[in-house]
Amino acid sequence: MTEETIRPDLAGQRVGVIGLGLMGKPMARALARAGAELVVTSRSPGPVAELAAEGMIAATGPAAVAGQAGIVILMLTDTTAVETVAEALLPGLRPGHLVIDMGTTAVAATRALAQRVATAGAEWLDAPVSGGTVAAEGAILTIMAGGSEAAFARALPVLQAMGRRITHVGDSGAGQIAKSANQVIVALTIGAVAEALALARAAGADPAKVRDAIRGGFAESRILDLHGGRMVSGDFTPGGRVTTQVKDLKQAEELAQQSGIDLPTLGLSLELFEMLVDQGDGALDHSALYRLFAR
Repeated sequence: MTEETIRPDLAGQRVGVIGLGLMGKPMARALARAGAELVVTSRSPGPVAELAAEGMIAATGPAAVAGQAGIVILMLTDTTAVETVAEALLPGLRPGHLVIDMGTTAVAATRALAQRVATAGAEWLDAPVSGGTVAAEGAILTIMAGGSEAAFARALPVLQAMGRRITHVGDSGAGQIAKSANQVIVALTIGAVAEALALARAAGADPAKVRDAIRGGFAESRILDLHGGRMVSGDFTPGGRVTTQVKDLKQAEELAQQSGIDLPTLGLSLELFEMLVDQGDGALDHSALYRLFAR
């Protein structure tokens, strides 16, 4: 089941958001624009203070968020962070609580956490996102969800406040499987665009004009549009960091191994992004892969 954009009215609903980084902060603002009352907390105090100044409720930690909001969104850096926050949430979860993990978390951990949350009578929905900070700020994220039909139905109005295309992929973990597939395509396409534009430059053509020339043909993609633009301008201000891409690709590789499938180009892509980290570019946008080939 896929839902397109329907902007909901969340007036009267209180929603918690844990994790206010590059993605979490604009997502919280999108929920506030839809009328929700937000309870927020994060590892860094700065974003919490910033959003509190905009009228959101600052909480002292995950347990305090669960104590004030029946729907709790997690937007955290990695699986370890999700597991740590879940441990803090579990004692305060009650029947009726819904936890929505919108980061990229390992499938096995997701399923284990869903089971633990269910023992408290609450529900867990994995609903990772794609689109980067641009889509988060515009509330046009692509969202892929895994969990029960009931959990998805309850979460849908909240997700619609942040996303444009929202798909219930299947049971618990299915959203994270879809996100791994997404990240494989993103990484390999960034690599293809980076190599193509580097080839244009090395052969003596203007990469910006080559990019313009191939737009609209079979090479067209959102990555050629956005990331290709970053490559030719040299502006690698992070929308999605290289280190995050490495983490996601490692999770995809682990999932492939667990699933008994060999994905050689995934392995090569991971090596290239790790090289980018090794040369000190881990904090840049993942489109900075271009820097490996064009110097």
